[in-house]
Amino acid sequence: MDRKQFLEQIGLGSAAILVGMCMGGCSKTEGGGSTTPPSSVDFTLDLTSATNSALNTNGGYIYKDGIIVAKTVSGTFIAVAAACTHQSTNVQYQSNNNKFICPNHGAEFSTSGKVLAGPATSDLKQYTTQLTGTSLRVFG
Repeated sequence: MDRKQFLEQIGLGSAAILVGMCMGGCSKTEGGGSTTPPSSVDFTLDLTSATNSALNTNGGYIYKDGIIVAKTVSGTFIAVAAACTHQSTNVQYQSNNNKFICPNHGAEFSTSGKVLAGPATSDLKQYTTQLTGTSLRVFG
């Protein structure tokens, strides 16, 4: 084997490794988090802030520190760990069905975080919410 063939073989081998690594790394859905739910949570959201404006509308939701906080159609605030327990993709709140859905593989969770449909088999951790004026405290 001459030098040119040797370098071509190294280049092809390296390319194959890089493609494999990219395919593995690119398979995760954006917005994914950790499957370990946040602990010792205690933060307050200012509902007058533009950052939290989605919570002024029934059915709106936001992500904060690994938690999804939503306002139900009836106007109640709820909070659960944002990462689906199946593969860590952030769940979304579906106000019309009053549940959390994982957009990656379709797992469904109740507003308290209980699994309604797989492939997830573990519940989302639920957090307590407390509204005082225009401040929403999330803790647990």
